Amino acid sequence: QVQLVESGGGLVQAGGSLRLSCAASGRTFNNYAMGWFRQAPGKEREFVASIRRSGGSKRYGDSVNGRFTISRDNAEKMVYLQMNSLKPEDTAVYYCAATSLRDSTTPRLSDYNYWGQGTQVTVSS
Repeated sequence: QVQLVESGGGLVQAGGSLRLSCAASGRTFNNYAMGWFRQAPGKEREFVASIRRSGGSKRYGDSVNGRFTISRDNAEKMVYLQMNSLKPEDTAVYYCAATSLRDSTTPRLSDYNYWGQGTQVTVSS
């Protein structure tokens, strides 16, 4: 089992950057692929980025590709989301998630077994 805690959210102006962190607990972190999702008010939760357990393959949602970068540090049991060139439409609660499909970069919410509580990101115009 994996417990996930996100941090690093906040208020930033359009064009700025933020780095989200996700701390995982549990001995089997290396067995999970990881993902970031987000949910804006009144909208469905959507895929942002994912990374295989080895970190060797990544996938990004169309709206963030080229601006966001996902990474992981298996020794520290951490996952990161570097967000650059932020836009007001990036405003959402951001969630870290883990999937037992460890060699996948699946974008499907239903494939993820464990979720964090989320961290708020607000981008002002």
